[in-house]
Amino acid sequence: MESEVIKLRVSPETLSTIIHQETYSGQTFGVYSGMTQMLSGGTNGSSLFTGLTVPILLKQNTVNVGYYSVFDGAINQYNAVNNFIFSSTTANPYQYYFYNTSDVEYMAFLDLASYTVDWGDGSPIETISTFSPNYISHNYPPAPSWFNITLTQIAPWGTNTIKKRIYVPYSIQTIFNPEGTAYFTPNVGNWSATPVSYNYIFTGDSENNVQAQESSNSVSVPFVVSGYTTSRLRELQRYGSDGYPLLVPVQKDGVDWGIITDKTGYDPTLQLAYTAYTIENINYLDYSDRTTIYAVQSSGLTQDWLVAEPIVKDERLLGSISEPEIQSTVFIERGKQAAMEKIQRIGEVDNLGDLVRYGYGYFKVEKI
Repeated sequence: MESEVIKLRVSPETLSTIIHQETYSGQTFGVYSGMTQMLSGGTNGSSLFTGLTVPILLKQNTVNVGYYSVFDGAINQYNAVNNFIFSSTTANPYQYYFYNTSDVEYMAFLDLASYTVDWGDGSPIETISTFSPNYISHNYPPAPSWFNITLTQIAPWGTNTIKKRIYVPYSIQTIFNPEGTAYFTPNVGNWSATPVSYNYIFTGDSENNVQAQESSNSVSVPFVVSGYTTSRLRELQRYGSDGYPLLVPVQKDGVDWGIITDKTGYDPTLQLAYTAYTIENINYLDYSDRTTIYAVQSSGLTQDWLVAEPIVKDERLLGSISEPEIQSTVFIERGKQAAMEKIQRIGEVDNLGDLVRYGYGYFKVEKI
């Protein structure tokens, strides 16, 4: 983590202990204490700074932890929390072997979970406590058919389900989606009855190209996407007396990036003046009531909206973390002053010498 300097402003707005009670003409009210009073006004000259906490901002999260490697175009995804593998043989093609590969050895929280397996042929659901390399087996009825083997993990935080499709009798063939489909159903919340599913292997995982990611719902005739946003007009400001010239393109990296198209526009429906400009092919209107709307033409998720990135996080190291480390230096400065603070501090001065020496020249004393 890169070290940084954190500055905290200590002022009457942030310190409750700097206010002490005074009684005047029968009325009690709070006044700000001087810094000398704060430092030594307590019992036996102790400081009145109590309950002062220093917040430290940690900018790292789990996204920052891990190792990034060059993308080779082949991603493998593994679920160590709840997963299984299956096998069979051509010698006994109606018998399938089931291996529970959930990583209970290295993930202690999985001790709270229980597991069941549904073979998909109408036979009773089995509760299992056997883990790989040990296995359990099941004999299917002697009739060609497709079945779904389902491993369900029931835990305090929700239900995880892995479902894989097999064909009986077994034969040497390419198995569709060998990693299966994952489902998660949370125990609490508004989505507790709605499972979330995801296929472990699909074209977006195995093919690192834009064509595999684009939507098939794109349209040839663009439609308008619009809404309210914040103004970006300052991004087009230029040097000179006229900081916002009309119809003069602003370039970035040698490419036209934005342009102001109208500075005297008027909307008769809203009865508001506006300034119109375009940034990165998005049209903006800044109205005189300080609202901004945008409009852009879209055909859906097409190749023009996607970029293939060459770097990806190595998923094998996502479980590797390091101990948090703080390398920050904290400075506390006085900050703002109250309007009557100088007058209140005079109450701590007994003579002219104290006035001159107070606070290393806090008071400006003019000699005449």
